This record gives sequence, C-alpha cells and structure tokens, in this order.
Amino acid sequence: MDCIFCEIASGDAQAQVIYENENYKAFLDINPVNYGHTLVIPKTHFDNFLTIPEDKLQGLVKITQFLAGVIKRSLNADGFNIISNNGASAGQSVFHSHFHIIPRFEKDFQMKPQVKMYSENSMNEYADKIRSFVNKYEDLLNAK
Repeated sequence: MDCIFCEIASGDAQAQVIYENENYKAFLDINPVNYGHTLVIPKTHFDNFLTIPEDKLQGLVKITQFLAGVIKRSLNADGFNIISNNGASAGQSVFHSHFHIIPRFEKDFQMKPQVKMYSENSMNEYADKIRSFVNKYEDLLNAK
C-alpha cells in the first residue's frame, strides 16, 4: 500500500486510535500542533475533500463534530480548529481525505494568516468569476 492512512485504516500500521467504526477511524496525529490533535478519516481511500462521495462526507462530518466536542471537553480546551488541507499547496501531505481536529488553548499559538485587501474593483471581479462557475456547475449540485 502506498497510503499510510489506508494502512492505519486496515490495521496494517499502528496508530493511537481514539474512535473507530466500520467506515471511519480517528487517531492522534504523530506531529501534533497541540496534544490531542486528532485525524479523522474514512476507511475507504479518497484523495481529498472533492473526491469523497456525499454520503461518506456526511458521515465524516458527523463523527468529526462529535469528536471535536469530546476532545474539547476531555482536554478542557478553550476551542478547536477543524482543518482540511486539500492539495500540496494547501499543506496536504497525505493524499487521503481527512479532517484535523486541533484543540486550542488560550494563548497557545497564533494561527492568524496574513490577510489580503481587495482593490477597489477586484472584489467584484473575483465574485463574478466564482459566480460564473457556480452558475456553470450548479446542475451538478442539484443532481445529487
């Protein structure tokens, strides 16, 4: 197998599993941002957020929501981040769809990206460009 998450899902690779059912598995990240940083995966391989079928995504989101609450309460965290990196340029290093649950504590670290400012007309231009694709592909959304 080439995918470490598939190996973890099948039990061929070890992980500190905190939740598992027949379709999903959640385990601690070996390179955590904070202690308790958890990865939630479907056991079936999908490359990223865009390739996972809707029914599998719904299950993944439901379990991620449940575990985020459990992690927050069990670690007395002040908050948490839910992150899905998609593509190498977005920081995805394992190309198996997954969510990160990162417990956050007051003043633990600053995760504030440098924001950009739109020029006078560029906000309209970006919105128009995105809306044109929404209109072009909206039938795909309604077909499901």
